[in-house]
Amino acid sequence: MPQQRQQFINWALLVSLVALWGTSFLGIKISLRSFTPDQIVVLRLSIGAIVLIVFMLARGKMLPKNPIAWAHFMLLGLVGNVLPFWLIAKGQMFVTSGMAGLLMAFMPLMTLILAHFFIADENLNRNKLLGFVLGISGITLILGPTILGSENSLLGCLLVLSAAVLYATNTIIARRLPTYNSAVVSTGVTICAALISFMIWPSVLSIDWPQVSNFALVTIIWLGVFPTGVAAIIFFVLIRRAGPTFLSNINYLIPLVAYFTGALVLGELIVWHDMIALAAILFGIAVSRRSVPSS
Repeated sequence: MPQQRQQFINWALLVSLVALWGTSFLGIKISLRSFTPDQIVVLRLSIGAIVLIVFMLARGKMLPKNPIAWAHFMLLGLVGNVLPFWLIAKGQMFVTSGMAGLLMAFMPLMTLILAHFFIADENLNRNKLLGFVLGISGITLILGPTILGSENSLLGCLLVLSAAVLYATNTIIARRLPTYNSAVVSTGVTICAALISFMIWPSVLSIDWPQVSNFALVTIIWLGVFPTGVAAIIFFVLIRRAGPTFLSNINYLIPLVAYFTGALVLGELIVWHDMIALAAILFGIAVSRRSVPSS
């Protein structure tokens, strides 16, 4: 029974994380009605940083004084938060929220390629290569109709795919850097990301708040508190409880949640070639995770 209870908690945390990250694309799309992409990035990171500071202090942890640690946090914050957050928000000006979530499924496949070159004992094998080819095939199925003409633009798709590449790059960087306490690193990285974003885009100070709709305001607060702050907490708790292999199941579920919540809430179209592309990408992820039998 205790083991079953542990498993239930792990799956409950996983479902919560999928729900938060999967619906973040919907939140960004709604926020774009009143905010620019750069304002969305600054606001969600600032709110998320506050949530994480409270969590860290509640755990009795303190931020490091070592400047090297802060240099690492700055790098992770820029590559893993500021730039991909902006690319996704900017891309969603030209693509649907569902399409953005679907394209992000490319991230774990890109991670395989980067890990081959930069992580020891992470060499490509035939299953990883086959999975990558399947994933690229899925991306091609998405981009083909976009190039020929659809409600999604090629520019928007490429912006979101660039964010996926940055997320994959950030994963590699994080694995090569020293290990820090999860509550500390998540807080430090988000603080740095918020500061960097504010320095790059101080336009957040010129927001005409009376012109911001209540719906967009509530959505940006929700985006900062939950998909940015609370989700980071759940992520690190789940890593500690169940490990990265269990957590990798989110790669199958987040694109599905993003695609269908966009259709359900915003009335975005569900088209057959997107479904085929999604199936190809998810199948590619599954194939890439299969171990190759030793000869």
